[in-house]
Amino acid sequence: MEHLNNLREHIFVLINWFYQPFKKYIPEETFRYAVCGGSNLVLDNFLFFISYNYVLKKQIVDLKIVAISPHIASFLLVFPVTFITGFILSKYITFSHSELRGHIQLFRYAVTVFICILLNYIFLKLFVDYFGFYPTLSKILTSGLVVIYSFFSQKHFTFKTAISSK
Repeated sequence: MEHLNNLREHIFVLINWFYQPFKKYIPEETFRYAVCGGSNLVLDNFLFFISYNYVLKKQIVDLKIVAISPHIASFLLVFPVTFITGFILSKYITFSHSELRGHIQLFRYAVTVFICILLNYIFLKLFVDYFGFYPTLSKILTSGLVVIYSFFSQKHFTFKTAISSK
């Protein structure tokens, strides 16, 4: 546990060092969200690219009862990893002042992420299947839209504090 606390403190030091030039322009919590969420987003898009291009090789996944397009299957493969990393970063780095109990945060995080999944699915289907955009570009655009929703829902619902609820 001590190693995890040391890692957390190192992450705080690193983020705070990069935060200094932005201190006048952006709240610290928002900056932390941008760094942690951005890191998780980069991981998500990287894993999506690998999954789509090299694991699934751009092929439809036929499960006999349903066929899943490769961009949706890639999203589903990557999701468990980024769900876990996103929750940990949000709970222990970004919104560490939340007084809600951990199991409540996890439940609320799951609800919020479920909505994000629906938004991801809708936007990916829209961008790839209807607009004909390249899947990786569509995933990046989708992620940008979902991040906006995610920040406000995490701040005011999942990791709510007495200050953020005002």
